[in-house]
Amino acid sequence: MDKDAYTPRNWAPGERPSLPGSPSTPEHTTPKRVAYFVVGLIVALTGGLGNGLVTANILNLQGSLGAYAAEMQWLPAAYVMTIVSMNLLLVKFRQQFGLRLFTEIFLVLYALVTFAHLYANSLSSAIAVRAAHGMVGGALGVLGLYYTLQAFPARHRLKGVVLGLGFAQLALPLARVFTSELLQIGEWHGLYLFELGLTLVALGCVLALKLPPGDRVQSFEPLDFLTFILFAPGVALLCAVLAQGRTAWWLEARWVGICLACSIVLIVAALAIEHNRARPLLNTRWLTTGKIAKLFLSVLLFRIVLSESTGAVGFLQALNLNTDQMQNLFIVVLCGSVAGLLLSAITINPATLNRSLMFALALIAIGALIDAHATSQTRPANMYISQFLLAFGGTYFIGPTMVAGMGAVIAEPRNLVSFSVMFTMTQNMGGLVGTAIVGTIQTAREKYHSSYLVEHLTMLDPQVATRVQSGAAAYGSVLADPALRSAQGVVRLGAAATREANVLAYNDVFLMIAGVAIATLLWLLVSQFWTSITIGARRLVGPVHDAQSAMAIVPITNSEPSNDRR
Repeated sequence: MDKDAYTPRNWAPGERPSLPGSPSTPEHTTPKRVAYFVVGLIVALTGGLGNGLVTANILNLQGSLGAYAAEMQWLPAAYVMTIVSMNLLLVKFRQQFGLRLFTEIFLVLYALVTFAHLYANSLSSAIAVRAAHGMVGGALGVLGLYYTLQAFPARHRLKGVVLGLGFAQLALPLARVFTSELLQIGEWHGLYLFELGLTLVALGCVLALKLPPGDRVQSFEPLDFLTFILFAPGVALLCAVLAQGRTAWWLEARWVGICLACSIVLIVAALAIEHNRARPLLNTRWLTTGKIAKLFLSVLLFRIVLSESTGAVGFLQALNLNTDQMQNLFIVVLCGSVAGLLLSAITINPATLNRSLMFALALIAIGALIDAHATSQTRPANMYISQFLLAFGGTYFIGPTMVAGMGAVIAEPRNLVSFSVMFTMTQNMGGLVGTAIVGTIQTAREKYHSSYLVEHLTMLDPQVATRVQSGAAAYGSVLADPALRSAQGVVRLGAAATREANVLAYNDVFLMIAGVAIATLLWLLVSQFWTSITIGARRLVGPVHDAQSAMAIVPITNSEPSNDRR
């Protein structure tokens, strides 16, 4: 390979790429900046819609594929399995082979994978295609970010970071808004014909408007692939546990424990190799520093509390509402997501990142507390305010967290792979963790409330007997046998009890999420308070320490002559 390709270029002031593998930042005309912005939006939405279409329509796709509800959970899991582990190699591929090759290869691959969806008529083929989608889908988010950054001058580049990251977050609420019409047109194929068309548009845009060149460096080492061979199956097994644990149940299915044990062994082995490398792919020492660990823990907690929006959809589905009846709610969620993204971009300030995170957490906690008072009479219109707050907070926090981490990466560019992998892991696996927690708690609490309600349902209670008789009366015109009518009345009462148990269980889930949000908010407050106290103490002790040091030096420099000199 030509060694000259890795020689840094002589960049003009203000054009130098911030990191190897990223584009340079020359001055552009206004029309060209607008073009970069539009292409960035298209590419980012294209990458996010792949997963959003499946997540938003997983119940509808169940019938198309002829699969059970538990089996359908493999689709989002397969996507996360590959998108997390592929980031280990994608960053270095971009650094070593350049942005243009990276752009063209992965957009073409994305189009081919999307085309393959049209022929995925069974669950196994759909899972394979979703895994392939994850391999190439992560590349599009990075491309969308780079294109968006080209649209902003240097003084507003942080706003570009926020918007470039946030565009992909709009994919899921956008998919919920319009995909029911696509399903009516062509079911599974209708969804992916649309995405294939959008992918081809993105490919045409990228080929017509290329990113500026950047510097290339030799990145890959043989041990990188050994780490990948250990880390990728470990992450895949962990995703399988998170996706299926609440369905197979954590302590009952033997394979869940075996997969979890194997995943721990593989991931620990990969981290052990990286810990002892001179140039690690995953810098474990950097990742375990207080500042970085705190950043990723806060992002993970954010992803968990944002699972409330998934819980709200599940709650409404438990009340037998379908997607069409929730259409206006999804529009409100989309508006909240856009508003949060725009305000975050406008107000982004590296000096007040913690305040932005705390503001987002406060909104999420308020929204979850509002939803915690839901009843069986709650309808989508009753959740407009709470879901708007949750969507607003969900996109508002993305930019500040990324900016907080990128500052540390720019200071040490060799940690770019580590940051990219951990950010992707907390974003995508955090969603799986949140869904697993919400589903587990909802199931456990539903069983608890159901047993409590059924305990008190006895025919000796006049109210229960009256409710059974009224339920039986509804079948008077179709069932002549009084015993059968009475049995149907009991079934209807049992269904009502199950519905109320589900409502109470979801209220418990919303309260739990509000509690986690409040606890995270308090943790950030205490952390910021402690940091301010520590900085203040250093400022007070610093001058005293300097004075003492000076006094300690004075006797030595001004000491009397030694006895030898006398």
